[in-house]
Amino acid sequence: MSDRTYPDDPAESFEAPPLTFEDYEEREIEIRPYDGSDAEEEALVEMYEAFDPADRAQGIPPGKEERIRAWLSNILTEDCLNVIAWDGETAAGHATLVPDDDAYELAIFVLQAYQRSGIGTRLMHALLGYGRAEGVEKVWLTVERWNHPAVNLYQQTGFETSNAESFELEMTIRLR
Repeated sequence: MSDRTYPDDPAESFEAPPLTFEDYEEREIEIRPYDGSDAEEEALVEMYEAFDPADRAQGIPPGKEERIRAWLSNILTEDCLNVIAWDGETAAGHATLVPDDDAYELAIFVLQAYQRSGIGTRLMHALLGYGRAEGVEKVWLTVERWNHPAVNLYQQTGFETSNAESFELEMTIRLR
């Protein structure tokens, strides 16, 4: 058990996937849970191989194919919850909830070509809606404090800072 603090009240409700929307660039984006197929895993490997190294934080996502596959094998499991944003057959973004003691750690990644188009917000909300539907109560994440767009997104979603003692902020949200 961690000593993390969580808000007393649950956050707003979030729509669970599958869902479809038009992003700011007028692309039709579908968000759906990871289906466990080889095709979806391969699409994620391709997405992470194309990931801009400048967007990597805390060593993730890894940069080399072998390390990407090893990392994905740890998070594309039955005990983790994963959602993918699709632009046709292209994985544009991926978000995951990974169990950690009595809570889940959230990680979200959006390819550079799809950033600032509303996909990250919708992807995170869909993941939280999926988590709530699957019985997840508490979620936490860490973010580099100078990543103002991400910090603002998390705050607007309902995350609260629970620890600001390092160069990373730890933020938490209660879903139930």
